[in-house]
Amino acid sequence: MSPLDIEVRDTATGLLVEVIGELDYDTSADLRDLITTLPLKPGQRLVLDLARMQFCDSSGITALIAARNHAQSAGADMALAAVPANTLRVLRIVGLDRVFPLHPDTDSAIGP
Repeated sequence: MSPLDIEVRDTATGLLVEVIGELDYDTSADLRDLITTLPLKPGQRLVLDLARMQFCDSSGITALIAARNHAQSAGADMALAAVPANTLRVLRIVGLDRVFPLHPDTDSAIGP
């Protein structure tokens, strides 16, 4: 089984979710389930920090899309920060780089 840790922190603009480990078939439900419990408000930003994500399969990509859908339904924005190169390549191939705002680090994703 693939290990996954998820840490959530408040920021000045919303919430930061740090995904640590492997986001795959065995673990993606953990992220999806957690995201649906996050209290997002209109105008806030949900940032997923992927800097320490080691692997992401199609189930993981689906979890990222579910997070975006949750944010949108709450009237919040969503951004991905520090996307690993292999995941970024997949996002570009399937066109999700035009769906997700991508930032090189959490500071730029959180914004002012």
